[in-house]
Amino acid sequence: MSKVTVKRLEIKDVFLISPSKFGDRRGYFLETYSLARYRDIGIAAVFVQDNQSFSATAGTVRGLHFQSPPAAQAKLVRVLRGSIFDVAVDIRRGSPTYGRWCGSVLSAEGAEQLFIPPGFAHGFCTMESDTEVAYKVDAYYSPECESGVLWNDPALGIDWPIDPAVAVLSDKDRKLQPFRELASPFTI
Repeated sequence: MSKVTVKRLEIKDVFLISPSKFGDRRGYFLETYSLARYRDIGIAAVFVQDNQSFSATAGTVRGLHFQSPPAAQAKLVRVLRGSIFDVAVDIRRGSPTYGRWCGSVLSAEGAEQLFIPPGFAHGFCTMESDTEVAYKVDAYYSPECESGVLWNDPALGIDWPIDPAVAVLSDKDRKLQPFRELASPFTI
């Protein structure tokens, strides 16, 4: 049975998970997900969809995204190739950490995963070219529930490892609302 190391980040509901890698001359093996094991560490999400993105350029930013209820999503994020700086922003009104962020570097080599529960905006910045990211979600994609917050809003103070002038973003992400305009659908 594979073991995982779990670290709670600055916001207690966000976990950094490091599965054990078993290697030999052929390469390595690791168990990336087990419903029973993840339940044991406090993740009750039942994942229903897997997503994958490819970013050709270092400095590509995706986010900060979330889905509103009834399609709010928990995410389990990992990197298949390259590395990212992955961020979760607490958007749960009434939370003692409302408006605060936490983040971590995830890499293919390290095999780390970030668990982000519903009630958080999520985004990442690629730190290498040709980076592939995979993530599980516990609710299906719902365009009518999709929303987000501007990735580099000074009100959030996220310490991104990229100069905003050279960040590569979609037009949609470039036009997301500032945090002060967010009427969050999440409460604690």
